[in-house]
This record gives sequence, structure tokens and C-alpha cells, in this order.
Amino acid sequence: MVLQVGTDREEEPHNRSPKCTLLNSCSHRLVTKDGHSTTTAVGMQGQGLSYLRDIWGLLLDMRWRWMMLAFSASFLAHWLLFAVFWYLLAGMNGDLALDHDAPPENHTICVKYITSFTAAFSFSLETQLTIGYGTMFPSADCPSGIALLAIQMLLGLMLEAFITGVFVAKIARPKNRSPSILFSKLAVVGSPEGKPCLMFQVANTRPSPLTMVRVSGILYQERGDGQIQQTSVDFSLDSQNSGVECPFFSFPLTYNHSLSSGSPLATLLQRETLPNSAHSELVVCLSATQESSGEICQSRTSYLPSEILQGHRFAPCLMRQAEGGYRICMESFGRPLPELPQSSHRQSYRTELEVCANGQRADTFQICETGLGE
Repeated sequence: MVLQVGTDREEEPHNRSPKCTLLNSCSHRLVTKDGHSTTTAVGMQGQGLSYLRDIWGLLLDMRWRWMMLAFSASFLAHWLLFAVFWYLLAGMNGDLALDHDAPPENHTICVKYITSFTAAFSFSLETQLTIGYGTMFPSADCPSGIALLAIQMLLGLMLEAFITGVFVAKIARPKNRSPSILFSKLAVVGSPEGKPCLMFQVANTRPSPLTMVRVSGILYQERGDGQIQQTSVDFSLDSQNSGVECPFFSFPLTYNHSLSSGSPLATLLQRETLPNSAHSELVVCLSATQESSGEICQSRTSYLPSEILQGHRFAPCLMRQAEGGYRICMESFGRPLPELPQSSHRQSYRTELEVCANGQRADTFQICETGLGE
């Protein structure tokens, strides 16, 4: 099997932006290197309503800056809304134009010293934050004021519980564990056991191990009619069977896929058989269980044909120390090296020189040349 892998830099040396490198290709991806989807849905009716129905999931998916903005805006809107209600209550009760230090004997003031909208907003803020009533306080003889006070406290507690729950869930969600799982930037095609296979590496950068690790892949290929064809790809760890879970993930692992005749990756690697406009992309998904919490975390990456090197292997990154134990050298993680040529590929040369060996004369001799590599 002859595998030819080229890069866009070699094909279009003058049309590429300076920011476009082998690892940051200008080609459009379905999944970015850090696992985010780049596809968007357009022309869907009722999309905004579907977001409102899942407001919890929408807040969890927000970035932190937007989450803080939503947090501040929700409380500010709540304070302003009830400030309007308190101001309207004071106006309907006739408290705005009165002297609150010397009110009429037959008049009951609902909230003491609410004479402006600023005072109403201050009272709404004090009520919601329960910082205590000082100069302004509600009257027990005003039923409408007591009812509005109860409504504001109930809605305020619900808002605080919801926002606090979102913050806790956002901080503790398993997705935050995903950035500590690293994939090799490149995949390689080599023959570690005499059979060609595609390999990539994955590393856990935290001291806490992951358990029950499972890796799966899916190949996206654009067909002639413009549709995307999805094909499942199985990966195995060393000589294990495909789909077997790794019970312990502490040091870097190398996963491989055998490039047999029925492998769906054969056409992906033989780029000369693919149209130039056809899109092909290999997406790799890893799911593991956190040992401390028992939650499942997931991480993804993708490989374009230009990010798969043939005739390479990965540099070893697990080193044995002289005093005992092992050390993980992350500088060597995911670093491809040219594969050593097989010892069976030898060439014999014949010469007509006269050679004497151990006092005996030989008419010919053979020189076996074995290629050496890094």
C-alpha cells in the first residue's frame, strides 16, 4: 500500500495566509482541533423558542463573560422591576407628596420615606439583599405593601437559587476536565508490527487518573452529490481488540487502527484518488470516567489528510529513571519520527576485486547494505 500525504502549504505556496500552518489549516473543518463543532443550523423556525425552553442548558453553554453579564442583568432587572412596583404603590397610596415626618393622622404610609424613584429602587435593593431596614421600612397596616413584599422575596429566592445552581453546575461539570486530555497534533501511519496502521497519541496531563477509557472514531467524507457520508472507525490500544476499555489512564497511550483492505481510511490516505474539492476528516472521540467523582468526561479532536504522516512513528515519552520509577517527557509527546526501515530490505552487491581472507583467496565477495535511520 502506497500512502501519499501532502500539505496545502506545498500545493499552494503563494495563496496561503501567514497564519495558515500545517496544524492550523485554512481548510474548513467539521470539528476543530480542540473538539468544537463548526456547523451551524440556518433557516430553522422556532429556534429562539427552543432556546428559551432549555434556559438551563443555554446558560451552561455560555462563556463565563456572558454568564456574568446574564447574572448581573437578571438581578438588576429584578430590582428595577420591583422598584417600579414600589414607586407605583407609593403613588397610588398618596405617599409621594406627603411629609413622612409629619403625616396626616388618618393616612397610613405603606413604606416610610419612599418619595422618589431613587428611594423606591433603594428599598427594592434592601429588600432583595436582606441588608436590613433602616430609615425606610414597610408598615404592617398596609396590606398591599405586605403582599408586594412577599411576592418580591419569593421571586428573589427563586432567582438566587436558579443562578446559584447554574454557577455550581458550570464549575463542577465534567466538561472542565476535557482540556487536561491532550491529543497528538498529528497522526502517523507506520508498521510497528509489520502491518500498516494509523496511530495517534492521547495524554492525561493531571495527576488524577481516568478510568474506563474508550476511544471511537468517525470518518466524514464528502460524496459527489455534496452529502457527507459518515463511517465508523474502530481503534485499539496496542494489541487489544477494538472497543476494549482501558481501565487506567495515567500515562500517554497510543491508539491504532489497522489499515487492512476493508479499512474505511484507505481512501482517506490515498489522496490521489480523491477529488481536490472533496472534504475528508477523521474525528476521534474519547470518553472516560473521573475517578474522584464518577462522572463521565469527553474530549474530541479531528485529523485532516494533511495531518496524517505516512512512514512515521511516535517518539517515546515514557522514560525509566536511573533511581527507579518512570518519568513522562511531555516534550516528546506527539512528536513524529521517521520509521526505521525493515531489516529484510537488503541489497547485495557483487564486485570483481581480489580479496584474501584468513590466507585464502576468494574471487568474489558480497556486501550487504542495511539502511539506518533515526
